Amino acid sequence: MITDKKSPYRLVTDEQLAELRAREDDIFKDRTRKSKETFEKAQKNLLNGVPMPWMGDWGTEYPIFLEKAQGNRCTDIDGNIYIDFCLGDTGAMFGHSPEATVKKITEQAARGITTMMPTPDALEIGRELEKRFGLPTWQVAMTATEANRYTIRNARALTGRPKIMVMQECYHGSLDESLPHINEKGELALRTDYDSNPGLPKDQLTRVVEFNDLDAAERELAHEDVAAVLLEPVMTNCGMVLPAEGYLEGLRKLCDKYGSYMIIDETHTLSNGYGGYTRAHSLKPDFVTLGKSIAGGIPVAVYGFTEEITKKINETYGRGGVSDPMGIGGTLSANQFVIAAMKETLSKVATEEAFEKMFRGQERLSDGLEAVLEKYHIPWSLTRSGARCELQFMPVLPKNGTEAKNNFDWQLMYYTHVYLHNRGMLITPFHNMMLISPVTSDEDIDKLIRGWEDCLKELAEVSRK
Repeated sequence: MITDKKSPYRLVTDEQLAELRAREDDIFKDRTRKSKETFEKAQKNLLNGVPMPWMGDWGTEYPIFLEKAQGNRCTDIDGNIYIDFCLGDTGAMFGHSPEATVKKITEQAARGITTMMPTPDALEIGRELEKRFGLPTWQVAMTATEANRYTIRNARALTGRPKIMVMQECYHGSLDESLPHINEKGELALRTDYDSNPGLPKDQLTRVVEFNDLDAAERELAHEDVAAVLLEPVMTNCGMVLPAEGYLEGLRKLCDKYGSYMIIDETHTLSNGYGGYTRAHSLKPDFVTLGKSIAGGIPVAVYGFTEEITKKINETYGRGGVSDPMGIGGTLSANQFVIAAMKETLSKVATEEAFEKMFRGQERLSDGLEAVLEKYHIPWSLTRSGARCELQFMPVLPKNGTEAKNNFDWQLMYYTHVYLHNRGMLITPFHNMMLISPVTSDEDIDKLIRGWEDCLKELAEVSRK
């Protein structure tokens, strides 16, 4: 949702930014005439002209309608080609339609799509995920939201506790428990009036603390009513926030001390390596959730848990009996089509070699962007994490969600995005996050650096007028 919130480090005035944005909007409209026509026709049968709300939230007057996506290139219906650093907001982290995955799903479609019966491929997925994340037992869901929801249900059932603790300004899908936040008065509240569901008392289900604040975490966990702490090891949805040294290890100790489970949501932070941030930093979660990219962008998610939890589930509900009382699963979950896609993606696409190439690309991009900031004396900073980086409208990296959001500047951000769109580059909407895939070339990265340099150079020049 675009607001009038501004960063203190915007550089330009409202009037200067509006003038620049008007120029870029004219260029955008001239390049995307068919997208505009299609968007207008779509109003008749699609809410706000799109089949899913986020597709209309790119900060432009209307969305770009897609013709095709392959590798790290997207082509719109006007014939414009874009180098893609958004990659489906991580869903296509390893590139659009990777060859091995496409070949496998083409074969599998002819062999059956869904039957509500397991296939031998599922065994290989379980073994592969244990090797990567160190957790022995795995289950498959349709989305990461579902995977988070199911881990929460298990945690509540096994602890007998009602509450979940999350981080201020977190995002874990459409979970009711992750919608509350601490408002400016220090009270627990919903983020907006739209985050309302009269059937669920969210303020009684959730405890919210700032990321990187162990004292706050202990204060809330000491009530001993928290079934689980749900967090990303790096916050990635509010302007990236890195964990302070020792924070995740300290949180692990607090969970043990007060009898709460620790759920690590690796949906975005899988970009930190073969076994995500968990493996890269030797974390010891009770549950791990994953989604989006593990089947080449086909909707699927997984959640894994410890041997201790496995035994407790079986002792509490009996083998196979956990789904009925807690509504875990779904007719289409773990169908043979997505299982085949996931097996092929994990074994042939999301390889250690692929991650190494992605990391090198991120370092090239980040080094280049930091050089641009220094060259034009721009008081912004850059967060690096695995295969992704994020430009922050502040001189030092944020320590928590509140600091990150206080320096959000939607109008400035979406001006820079449309500037890049008009020059054939896409980055993640909602924030300035950029992701490197294994098929992203050095030339692609250098073009993005030049695009940002041209944009920031002009902002710096305009600010001096």
